[in-house]
Amino acid sequence: MEERSQSHATWDCKYHVVFGSKYRTKRLYGDLRRELGDLLHRLAGQKGCRIEEGHLMPDHVHMLISIPPKYSVSHIVGFLKGKTALYVANKYARKRRYKGYHFWARGYFVSTSGYDEQVVRRYIRNQEKVDKASDSADLFNRSY
Repeated sequence: MEERSQSHATWDCKYHVVFGSKYRTKRLYGDLRRELGDLLHRLAGQKGCRIEEGHLMPDHVHMLISIPPKYSVSHIVGFLKGKTALYVANKYARKRRYKGYHFWARGYFVSTSGYDEQVVRRYIRNQEKVDKASDSADLFNRSY
């Protein structure tokens, strides 16, 4: 686990995000595929995010992205999809007959990635026992 920190928070928020092209048409190939990969990394960096893993399929994008807690997932996905759609429309619209700025489909899939749920549940259940043990150990320590 690699924790990152801000002024008042230490965090490790990773999400598996998938979004597709409009009508799931196979548009992500050739130069566009290479350019979108670099562009997505740069855009994520602008918001303090980091794409840990990513793969561009011909009709959709998979990524494991680390997002700071000050941003919502929907904000970051909207930012990435919006800026890349503008880029594609401005550079490739005439060559590939894209209509307007409608490059990506409206929705996306997201799931959290992180600790195993059972490990977290066990940690929460046993936290009181650990706190009591450390409190009683400190009572007999005369270092204060």
